[in-house]
Amino acid sequence: MAYSMAYDEDSLLPLSGIQHFAFCPRQWALIHIERQWSENLRTVQGRHLHERVHSSIATEARGEVVIARSLPLVSYRLGLYGVADVVEFQLASSSEPGIVLPGREGRWYPRPVEYKRGRAKPDDRDEVQLCAQAMCLEEMLKIQVAAGNLFYGKTQHRVSVLFGPALRKRVESLARQMHETFEKGVTPPAPTDVECKLCSLMDICIPDITRKKRSIEKYIRACLSASVENSGRRQG
Repeated sequence: MAYSMAYDEDSLLPLSGIQHFAFCPRQWALIHIERQWSENLRTVQGRHLHERVHSSIATEARGEVVIARSLPLVSYRLGLYGVADVVEFQLASSSEPGIVLPGREGRWYPRPVEYKRGRAKPDDRDEVQLCAQAMCLEEMLKIQVAAGNLFYGKTQHRVSVLFGPALRKRVESLARQMHETFEKGVTPPAPTDVECKLCSLMDICIPDITRKKRSIEKYIRACLSASVENSGRRQG
């Protein structure tokens, strides 16, 4: 698997931000451009869940599975870096692809596992974050990663995610948009299709103001357009 380097060390953005961008580009910009953050019950519970995961033993073996926690990740092609909650390396058969792990016999196949405090979302923000982790692993380990798991604390249930072409393209598109937005340094207005009341940044964002501004701008453009058309008719 060959990858071209699109970004250098100084251009890398946090991988964890891709879930924020997938949910709301304005939320992402408030955090990563304006450096603003605010906690609510959901973010505190989520942070505590990740702290419990990362405070465990860094690496342990359970039969034919080696579990690595807090594994550093990077993709110079996507321009992202971060840390995987868990990567499970499963012992591969002689006919399956795999990599060599230091101090262990055989070949092993990686599978990222991301922990979430709540339950499955109605959108794809969790899936794109997990897929981005897999694409980092692919670039680092030079092996195709076909699937991973999302573990939801609310339901205590694992959900399997396949990293198909459509999801990979979605990750690539979001990563590119993140870099473009970061380079511009401008926080976009609030979208109209986001459930803002669940966002911890709602009081900082004040989404209704930006939405009203967009409505006013749209009204002014419509008036100007109508004025130009009327002027053209009179001259004709």
